[in-house]
This record gives sequence, C-alpha cells and structure tokens, in this order.
Amino acid sequence: MAARRAYLDYNASAPLLPAARAAMLAALDADANPSSVHSEGRAARRLIEEARRSIAVLVNARAEHVVFTSGATEAASTLLTPNWQMGRSAARMARLYVCAADHPCILGGGRFTPAQVETIGVDGEGIVDVNALRAALQRHDPSGGLPLVAMHFANNETGVIQPVREIGALVKAAGGVLVLDAVQAAGRIPVDMTEGYVDFLIISSHKIGGPKGAGAIIGAADLLMPKPLVTGGGQEKGHRAGTENPAAIAGFGAAAREAAAAPGEMEAVRGRRNAIEAAVLAQIPDAEIFGRSAERLPNTTFFGIPGMKAETLQIAFDLGGIALSAGSACSSGKVGPSHVLKAMGRGDNEGALRVSIGRATTDEDIGLFAAALAAIVVRRAGKPQAA
Repeated sequence: MAARRAYLDYNASAPLLPAARAAMLAALDADANPSSVHSEGRAARRLIEEARRSIAVLVNARAEHVVFTSGATEAASTLLTPNWQMGRSAARMARLYVCAADHPCILGGGRFTPAQVETIGVDGEGIVDVNALRAALQRHDPSGGLPLVAMHFANNETGVIQPVREIGALVKAAGGVLVLDAVQAAGRIPVDMTEGYVDFLIISSHKIGGPKGAGAIIGAADLLMPKPLVTGGGQEKGHRAGTENPAAIAGFGAAAREAAAAPGEMEAVRGRRNAIEAAVLAQIPDAEIFGRSAERLPNTTFFGIPGMKAETLQIAFDLGGIALSAGSACSSGKVGPSHVLKAMGRGDNEGALRVSIGRATTDEDIGLFAAALAAIVVRRAGKPQAA
C-alpha cells in the first residue's frame, strides 16, 4: 500500500471541511432540544436557523423554504409521492417521469407504484431525450392529477449537466412540478432558484464538505408541499417530524457558507480535472472519457480502459494510493456495468472509473494519480515493471 494517498472521490463524499468540523463541535455544546422555548432550546434553534439561511444563500432561495432531512435519499422519498397539499387542499401527482441515468434514489420512484413511473432515455452523452420528455408530457392525462418530473441536475458518475432550464420550461408548460436532484451540482456550478425553472431542489451536506446524515429539500415556494414521509411532531413546519440534529445541520450550514464564498475556485478544479484527463489519454490513447462532448461538472471525469474491468482497476489504484470509484458509491458493491453507461448505450464497457476532485485537491494529488496510472499501463501491456 502506498504511503502517500490521494483522495479523488468527492462525488461519493467530500472530506469534512475544517469550518464544518468547528461548527459541529461548537454545536455540541448547545445540547438542548431546539424545539424547547427556554434559553438553551432557543440557542440550539439559532444554530439551525443560521444554517438554514446559509443553505438558502447557496442556491439563492428563501430560508423559510428549506426543510432539513437526514439526507438526499430521504428528501427524494419525501418529494416523490402522488399525495401533496396545496395549502389546506389536497393535490395529486398522477405520474412520475424520471431519467434513465438518474441516481437510484430517484429511479426507485419513491412512493409511486412502478406502473405510475415512466423512464425517459438519454443520448450517447448522457443528456436526457428532451423530445421524448416533451412527448410524454403531451400524452399526460391531467384528469387524474399533475405530472411530476424528477431528474438529476448533474450526473453523479459522468458529471454531465442536464438542460435544466429547457426541462423546466417543458414541465411548466404541462402544468407539472419539477424536482431536481442537485446533490452534485450545488456548490460546484451556479444553482439559482430565482430563475424559475425548478420547483424543488434536493441537496446533501456531505457532498459539499459537511457531515453525513444531513440533507435538505428546498422549495421555490411553500404553498405546494408533499405529504410528509416522516410524521409525528411539528418540526420543520410539519414537513419532517423528528428532533433536528443541530450539530450535523450546523456543519451543513458551514459547508454551504464555504461553497457560496468561493465560486471562482472551481475553475482551478476544472484545470486539475483536465490535467487528469490529459494524463489518461496520453498514457492510454484508446481510453474513452464518457460524456466528454457534453457540458460537465468541473470536478468529474468518468473514463473507461478497454480490456480492463472496473473492479480490477479500482483495486490497482487503491494499492497505488489513489481513492476513486467505479461509479456511484450507493451501487459500488454491486457487480455489473454502470446503469448510467447502459442508459447511454455503453453497457458493454466494464472498465469505467470515476475520478471526482475538489478545492483541496492539489497538483501533487494529480501527479500521484498519473504515477499510479503509469504502473497500471505497464501491467496492462504485460511488461515487467522497472524497479
């Protein structure tokens, strides 16, 4: 095992930021219930509300429209339901439309039955088939309820960014509701709820350098809301019962403040991502970078090495001191090709690896990656490695 290691798996989980760690430790001293009305309870509540404001700033939303959850999966399960409320009146979503390359928490359909879910395909770059979505929405029968469209803003494996404004216009024209999984997008590219293309966003703390176990639903308004998934007390204005976790939420808020304060740093990240891809293509000319022709996140590359399986490559990189993924961390224990590549018509590729980096990634980390790759190239060629 290599002595010096490089962590290149930010899309699975970004390292905890020092500011987030400090905020969490400080919040542990506010150990009262944040719903209590005494001074100690109000101190805990202030931490939560400060974090709520910081997270709203990250996506240019209103703080009162932020609902905390235990993570993005719970947020998706909450939003993907046929049963909604419009103020005090019931509202219904008759059908759910998802993208074939979505994260499993979206593809699972939440509280819809399989018969109520329609999957929209993608092209060879991983971009949703907008014409197919348009046709599906035109076929939708509004007599049974509204159409609900849930899709990823940016793909967690390829980094490909979807045409969210065009999708939003289609959904609005159909009188539907659009939910965007912005887990990989928030903090890496501009996400602005005031542009009016989306009704709800899902974001996750640990993707932006906050702790695991915290996420949020962010609405463009608060009149239309899903029936709660978790019921009980009146926390989060009744949208998500259960005592909030002030420490995790405070860390989430601190990470959001860091991301909002330094948007220009992502250009340096893009440069290092490009250096990784240049090293791959220089050493393995027949490698393929998936989604390369599409607009992508600045921190993500997903590439395949012909003739080598992802599992073998991942182990080889790990032994060489490089932490990366063979796709979504939520599916990494499963054997078989990436469902994203299958949707893109590339399901025959067994050697796809994802490298995802962040602001803390250094040029030295890129050099370590290139060195580990060189060792793999030598083994791939069947040549003895020099001492």
